Amino acid sequence: MDSVKHFLQFRDCTRAEYAHLFERARWIKAEFKAYRKYWPLCDRTLVMIFEKASTRTRLSFEAGMQQLGGSAIYLNSRDSQLQRGESVEDAAQVISRMSDVVMIRTFEQAMIERFAANSRVPVINGLTNEYHPCQILADIFTYMEHRGSIQGKTVAWIGDSNNVCNTWLQAAEVLDFRVHVSTPPGYEVEPARAGLHGTAHFEQFADPMDAARAADLVTTDVWTSMGFEAENDERRRDFADWQVDVEMMRAARPQALFMHCLPVHRGEEVAAAVIDGPQSVVWDEAENRMHTQKALLEYLLLGRVDAAGLGASASADSHTKTRP
Repeated sequence: MDSVKHFLQFRDCTRAEYAHLFERARWIKAEFKAYRKYWPLCDRTLVMIFEKASTRTRLSFEAGMQQLGGSAIYLNSRDSQLQRGESVEDAAQVISRMSDVVMIRTFEQAMIERFAANSRVPVINGLTNEYHPCQILADIFTYMEHRGSIQGKTVAWIGDSNNVCNTWLQAAEVLDFRVHVSTPPGYEVEPARAGLHGTAHFEQFADPMDAARAADLVTTDVWTSMGFEAENDERRRDFADWQVDVEMMRAARPQALFMHCLPVHRGEEVAAAVIDGPQSVVWDEAENRMHTQKALLEYLLLGRVDAAGLGASASADSHTKTRP
């Protein structure tokens, strides 16, 4: 089990591995757009375990696995023995004997770490309270599609130092870029919780305008993440001055992009004019969850695949159709 490759935090892969994943995502996406069939995971099974609600995570993994020729099984903790007290360790032993890869979307990072420690197959973090590595994998790929390499660039994170923020900070260490973080007092980054090795790649700002100044990418998330709903009224007051608006985007570089992992509350963490404006790439970002996760599934199950893929085949009329 120790030799199994898992994806539980962003730092679980190296810069070289990410270069491979991004190149594979580019190729896999191009095949998808051209309706060319690519089924390297035929007869492979993904089990998806959900303890938190999901739209993009379930759809992107389930559709992506099917598009790679495999199958996906949805398990909600309410409908499994996990809800009735079966240990995580026992569940991991059983589930990993009946599948080829497992994706878990849950609350505590400790749960997914325990599962992976007892799994015979790769385990993917679909979101925990601490990290959201699949989201940042898609976000960086999206930035590369629009602007090229992210190395040496500046990302401005405005809002709560949540799981997405923590993962941006890890990614900055691995891929060598900077993150400017601005949070309200009391919501600052906790380096130990974020799993950082140092502070060389990020800086905290009291004023969100200062964080956004000269940034290449401005990004945010909802003020109240899942599991913190009881704090919603308090958070809306605390975060009132941390909305990404047109003025804040003007403080960033002229070619800066805006991203949001979704779902969004227009008029709270971001103004409608920004998320629906010309600098926003949120729909590309959402779609790319599927393409980057397909590359991740391929890599975890097959290792490095050459540029042409394995057993790629095109339908007879693929040249006449393209996907939007």
